[in-house]
Amino acid sequence: MTSTELTTGTSGTSVFVPGQASPYQGDIARYWDQEARPVNLRLGDVDGLYHHHYGVGDIDHAALGDAQDSAYEKKLIAELHRLESAQTEVLLDHLGPVGRDDTVVDAGCGRGGSMVMAHQRFGCSAEGVTLSAKQADFANRRARELGIDDHVRARVCNMLDTPFEKGLAAASWNNESSMYVDLDDLFAEHARLLRAGGRYVTITGCWNPRYGQPSKWVSQINAHFECNIHSRREYLKAMADNRLVPATITDLTAATLPYWELRATSSLVTGIEEAFINSYKDGSFQYLLIAADRV
Repeated sequence: MTSTELTTGTSGTSVFVPGQASPYQGDIARYWDQEARPVNLRLGDVDGLYHHHYGVGDIDHAALGDAQDSAYEKKLIAELHRLESAQTEVLLDHLGPVGRDDTVVDAGCGRGGSMVMAHQRFGCSAEGVTLSAKQADFANRRARELGIDDHVRARVCNMLDTPFEKGLAAASWNNESSMYVDLDDLFAEHARLLRAGGRYVTITGCWNPRYGQPSKWVSQINAHFECNIHSRREYLKAMADNRLVPATITDLTAATLPYWELRATSSLVTGIEEAFINSYKDGSFQYLLIAADRV
């Protein structure tokens, strides 16, 4: 497939239209263009970093204070946001050496929070792709507001068919976005855009083959987000088939449970919290970090 660059949107966001787009990709673009869940926006309002993923780490109960306090809900939202930013820090910790002159790629960048954090940590350039023009416009507007739009950019693009030149990236990642695509196609594209020795990282939910088949909770999560959660085994096989050699596999399931249990007590519930909590507890669902080197 080849891509043609166009520009659209109030921010002049670049749009790369692949030569062949599936109806499913169109459905996903519409889904995220229409998405405006308070849980994604209100958490980002805490400090201007807008994420589209979950959190890891222990709850700081001292920071939360008394649940009867009138400021408790505000503190709870700030704590959830601290945990989701901590999740990004864990991902960035595994990217390996990234310099100021390097470029990193966020496949499925959402509203751009992870790209901003990558630039702030490494001083590098960050390129993000998303199927949602609304998300890309939002991310580019935030980059301009922060004065880093010369280093951080989002564009509308199919992550399976990016416009980046071969070997451009020192590192690349999917942060809870790989469940929207075929893994062989995804890892083939990451292997193409990464330079030799470059690092790929994913943090993702995956169903546990030891459970036997996807559980009813996993099916509920798929239906809620209109996605297709893969198994741990599928990730490892597709990486091996596409020159990505795992260097680290970390089970973050226990580390993400506190986030979900706290979120379930907030005013920001979306109805999917029970499925995440129960599937993590019964072992049918896992929250994994996989870091792999391009060989």
